[in-house]
Amino acid sequence: MKQRGYALLMTAVLLAVLVAYAIPVLWFLLSSFKPGSELFSLPLTLLPQDWTISGYVTAWTRFDFWRYFGNTGLVAVLTTLLTVLVSAMTGYALAKYRHWWLRVFFICILATTMLPTEVIMPSTFAVIRELGLYDSLAGIIVPSILTATGVFMFRQYFRTVPDELLEAARIDGVGEIRTFFSIMLPLAKPIAITLAIFSFQWRWNDYIWPLIVLNDPNRYTLQLALRSIVGADNIDWSVLLSASVISLIPMVVLFVVFQRQVLSADLNSGLKD
Repeated sequence: MKQRGYALLMTAVLLAVLVAYAIPVLWFLLSSFKPGSELFSLPLTLLPQDWTISGYVTAWTRFDFWRYFGNTGLVAVLTTLLTVLVSAMTGYALAKYRHWWLRVFFICILATTMLPTEVIMPSTFAVIRELGLYDSLAGIIVPSILTATGVFMFRQYFRTVPDELLEAARIDGVGEIRTFFSIMLPLAKPIAITLAIFSFQWRWNDYIWPLIVLNDPNRYTLQLALRSIVGADNIDWSVLLSASVISLIPMVVLFVVFQRQVLSADLNSGLKD
């Protein structure tokens, strides 16, 4: 009886938390279908009285969203692929090779997480400018490839993979590159997907770094485009809300597609008792 009461109590608490998080999201989503005159009219209502998609039409046509979607998608996809590949290779080397300098290198990588982003930005910008990558999408992609979080995730994961699996592959004459791509990387699929989701989200929502690097409006990412909707004197809230909802669609699709694969893992595949 006590266990049932405890279960009911926890269910009620979780439902309360769900409602607390769901109401602002529903308000944000439904407000994008309201005309501008209805957004601040009293009394406030959750459901629109006059449903309209004019905000979506204006956001999509006036601000050339196809271009901004393309720029942001290109940056997010390329950075995510390179981040997963480079982080996996670095984590594999740090986990399976025994050299003292690799440990020092790993500590140096982790030390970068202790520095605020604002501290690293000036030196990173100087390097990007000297390389001739200023005002280009490559200037956003290159500095974001290697992340300490991704290296740490793959290193910790690969350390749990039995060394006997690698020794068996080497005895069979499999080279290091083929071992990594044929054995280690497939085993780390859950980690790769998790890091890919995080990396895509970071790059898709990134605002500060593109603001510093990009100057040409034709190369703007989606977040910079959203900022351009906000005027100096007034804000078209209907258009801004609709544009924000549009910008969230790829993230929602990404989460729905890959959420079941994040926690799946089989470290013992390929091994016999």
